[in-house]
Amino acid sequence: MRVSKTDMILIALLLVPVVTAVLAAISRRRPAMEAVNLAGFALTFLLALALGAAVLGSGPVSLWDGFLYADALSALVILLTAFVAVLCSVYAVGYLRDDERSGALGDDAAITKLRKYYTLTPLFVFSMLLVCLANNLGVMWAAIEATTLASVFLVTFYGKITSLEAAWKYAIIGGVGLSMALFGTIIAYYSAHQLAGSDALSGLNWSVLAGRAASLDKTTMRLAFILVLLGYGTKAGLAPMHTWKPDAYSEAPVPSAAILSSATLNCALYGLVRFYILTSRCLGAQFPGQLLLLFGIASMGISVPFILVQGNFRRLLAYHTIDHAGIMTTALGIGGLMGPLGLMLHMTFHTVAKSLLFLCAGNVHQHFKTDLFRNIKGGVMRVMPLTGVVFLMAMLAIIGMPPFSLFQSEFVIVRAAFDGGHSLAGVLFILFGTGVFAGALLHVGSLVLGSSNEPQVGPRPWRDASLLVSAALLVTIGFWIPSPLLHLIRGAAKVITGV
Repeated sequence: MRVSKTDMILIALLLVPVVTAVLAAISRRRPAMEAVNLAGFALTFLLALALGAAVLGSGPVSLWDGFLYADALSALVILLTAFVAVLCSVYAVGYLRDDERSGALGDDAAITKLRKYYTLTPLFVFSMLLVCLANNLGVMWAAIEATTLASVFLVTFYGKITSLEAAWKYAIIGGVGLSMALFGTIIAYYSAHQLAGSDALSGLNWSVLAGRAASLDKTTMRLAFILVLLGYGTKAGLAPMHTWKPDAYSEAPVPSAAILSSATLNCALYGLVRFYILTSRCLGAQFPGQLLLLFGIASMGISVPFILVQGNFRRLLAYHTIDHAGIMTTALGIGGLMGPLGLMLHMTFHTVAKSLLFLCAGNVHQHFKTDLFRNIKGGVMRVMPLTGVVFLMAMLAIIGMPPFSLFQSEFVIVRAAFDGGHSLAGVLFILFGTGVFAGALLHVGSLVLGSSNEPQVGPRPWRDASLLVSAALLVTIGFWIPSPLLHLIRGAAKVITGV
């Protein structure tokens, strides 16, 4: 059987992270682990670019009788995942070396912990890539479960009591949520039991169900979507299932927290989007849309008071991620033609900005040995000029200040809300967004501005390179989105709308 170039891309996307994990596990020295991860994630990013080009050129691609499947939505989320992975792999080199020098890893267990990080991270990325490539909804669920299994051990990386507590909360809450998602997946499969061929292996393939969604049993699809929304909403951190996020994000190593806050969030929303498409084609957009608006607006509203009174900047970013999960869920619930476009734009822009914010927060935490605003008392820009400037710029971007890109996506979402007759959602969106804007800017502004008696930090090539590349990209996409990326974003939105 002849294997095409596209087939090789799909296979390699899954194979490269697994090989990377194996090589890191058998490596005995830190430089070898670093080199393996850098090479593996760089290759994964190139493969993601190649997959995006293939999908743009010839439409959806599949392999093994549709077992693996990628359309524009899959390709976009894979590209964003690969970008965050390669960015964090570069940053992790400098970050973990400093942890090793400072004794944060422990003198005796340092190499063991490094091997743990460099082995689990590729497996974590592999599971996220499988989420996007799995056509079968059951396999997609298993892949999302695998993201939890890989990342929960990264949350325990430092072995502190607070780390173990955060990991336990993450595992229990996430496990309950994913159990509901499993029941929802089974019920979705049952909704097609009366259709010819539903008992075949492909009976749970999304591409098959999407084409026959109008014939699915409507009562069971209602129940399936509710369970999936609760399940994958837990993984995304939607309120009220969000309580694991602040603890997990503040305890995990910063590169892992950056991946959790952007790439993993995207994968959870990806799973939710796939079921939204099935449900809206079966029942119409109103039923799933109203539920999504309820959870989306609630997530935005709940994050506001916690951001306003927050004293820990890593937890601040966690609550800010809950807010943005709400924003993207709200965009999906608004629907129409503009809502999904706003969702895809926001997902792209948020991925770049939020990962950059976590890397800046990691620099501040590692230097000052604290996550608390009151212990630093400002002046980060004087002590760490690059980190301070980029931190403030990224925060301005993510709270929607023009001309940064997230202002554009939020404007599209608000316009879609009012044009689509969701005026209350649009008003609450603006109100809650204003609260987040005020709280986040006040806290981060007081952190980076002002005077400090601390000596200025010298250049740190690995981490500085990560910040500069990501910051340059964030500024660029505020004014110009490369044409292939824009076509991919529009293609992903069309997958949702079906237009």
